[in-house]
Amino acid sequence: MSVAVRLISGSAASWTRIGVTMVSQIALVPLFLNHWSVETYGVWLALHALEAVIVTLDLGHQTYLGYEFLRMARNDIPALSRNLWSGVGIGFLLSILQVVFILLIIYTGLLPLLLGNSNGVPDELVNDAGVLFILLGLVWLIASSARGLIVRALEPFGYYPRLTWWNTCLLTVMNVCPAVAVVFGADLLTAGIVHSLAVILCSVPIYLDVFSLLKKENVQFTRPSLKLGIHNFLRSTGVSGKLILENARQQGVRILLAPLSGMKGLAAFATMRTGSNVALQGLNTITNPLMPDLMRFLHDRDQVRSEAAFGTVWIVVVALMSPTVIILQAFMEPIFSLWTQGQIEFDPLLFAILSLSVLVYAVAQPAIAVVVGNNLIRTQLLLSVLAAMSLIGGIFLLVPWIGISGAGIALLVAEVVAIIGYTIIARQWLLKNSMVWPGGLFLVTLTSVCFAAIAMGAMVILPHAKWLVLGIALIFLAWNIKRCWQLLPSVFTNRARHIFRTLPVIRIFFSF
Repeated sequence: MSVAVRLISGSAASWTRIGVTMVSQIALVPLFLNHWSVETYGVWLALHALEAVIVTLDLGHQTYLGYEFLRMARNDIPALSRNLWSGVGIGFLLSILQVVFILLIIYTGLLPLLLGNSNGVPDELVNDAGVLFILLGLVWLIASSARGLIVRALEPFGYYPRLTWWNTCLLTVMNVCPAVAVVFGADLLTAGIVHSLAVILCSVPIYLDVFSLLKKENVQFTRPSLKLGIHNFLRSTGVSGKLILENARQQGVRILLAPLSGMKGLAAFATMRTGSNVALQGLNTITNPLMPDLMRFLHDRDQVRSEAAFGTVWIVVVALMSPTVIILQAFMEPIFSLWTQGQIEFDPLLFAILSLSVLVYAVAQPAIAVVVGNNLIRTQLLLSVLAAMSLIGGIFLLVPWIGISGAGIALLVAEVVAIIGYTIIARQWLLKNSMVWPGGLFLVTLTSVCFAAIAMGAMVILPHAKWLVLGIALIFLAWNIKRCWQLLPSVFTNRARHIFRTLPVIRIFFSF
């Protein structure tokens, strides 16, 4: 299977997953708010955010081994087997420790504080949240820890699309089952039990399939080595630290907002951020399947193909994401009010800031890929510390002053700090390895982000002129798309033209 076919197939599977996510988030917000109070919905969001932070150590271990698997899959299957099963053993131990940590949070009385108990969360709701928190930890132990490592071990063999379809199925079950339970009157705990059972049952066929794929690729079971497992775990702690700090820029914002602004503020921020989250996941549909091939291009010192890989991400930012966030800014207010049943007020400034932070994060992806793909762990950790400090400091400084919009500003500042650092390091790595950072393409992409920022800012300040602003902004963005296309390597543009001409709709059109 060629690089282009793998990219298209993987992206198609991922975009289906994004479609499920988008439909679920759009449908679930009014559904939950129709049957639950804003406080209950806020606790549901906070628990899942807490879970995302708790499992970070295991995720960091999986991420580190995932990049090792990319290297081993080419020429050393026995080494991959040893590292995989040793990693599964360590993951099991980590998952048990995570459950113990959850129990400590509950029995030391920290959970009410994390849920913002001082801001009106009933004691009964906190008790149910504690039980659900334990369930989430157990579900990770049973259904996610080992599966995550096995999936990463199979991705280098070209199974990314297949595994993503499984993830899409799992995601659908995770969203639909608790939603149906809520419609039939389930409270927080009952919905959580349904969610947990659904994840475990859906994981059974996934495990059966991935074990068959391991057998097909001759990745045999090997007795776990505690020494090797600990060695890899210790090396992965830098990645885990980086993920913990990056979680502060993603899920961690919710944890910080809970005690500062209460469950209503948390629900408002999380709901306002739904569009941004969908955009981030959409971006991952490009970067994730592209990563194995990008790393091969970088290791082969292939300037043209590496630049084409960078351009694949940046053309999405220029041609798709920048126009989309401006259009959404113009149309979102009445849609948001209808969507949230009028229980959450739309904040155009916060929405614009969150959209802009996603664009900045997207532009940084090629630089991040260079640093992360080469396991420059100390650099990742340092940059994550700087970004997290910017975020946490900004939240504690701005949220009490200007409300949840302050959290959006802090998040944007953190993304700006990250893109500056990653770009500098990526440029240095490329120069050291006889390659060049594609500065022209990078500047054109930044220009689109600046256009989007100016347009969204003008819509916030001059809401009555938003349609005029929208029209002018789209004209400028169209001009910049043309500039970006002219700077892309011919290997990319020629392939894109070929794919475009072979699309069924285009072939039917030209047959008349």
